[in-house]
Amino acid sequence: MSRLGRMPSRFDGAEQAGQRLSKTFRDRFQHREVIEPWRRWYKTARWQRLREGVLIRDLFTCKKCGKIESDTSQLVGDHIVAHRGNADLFWLPSNIQCLCKPCHDRIKQAEERSGHHAS
Repeated sequence: MSRLGRMPSRFDGAEQAGQRLSKTFRDRFQHREVIEPWRRWYKTARWQRLREGVLIRDLFTCKKCGKIESDTSQLVGDHIVAHRGNADLFWLPSNIQCLCKPCHDRIKQAEERSGHHAS
């Protein structure tokens, strides 16, 4: 009677696959910054100050749902009119509003994809 061999693990190579996936995302983001250099503006101290000023101005309250959020990591400085690399629109405080992450990541992104830009 023959012996059964060891069945390969479903997780063999998972670490390498994760590293490949991570590299893919890293490459994608680096590529986006080359194509859209304005994405780097979000990493500047100037943007951080502007965002903080908008959150304070808006009393840490989401302009979509009215939720008051004390955890600023859960708030987004959202451009009311998409700037598409236009520096004047990007840095204009009156074009930025406070949104909670759920409203920004779901509602606002869906509006932008559909071409509807209501605030």
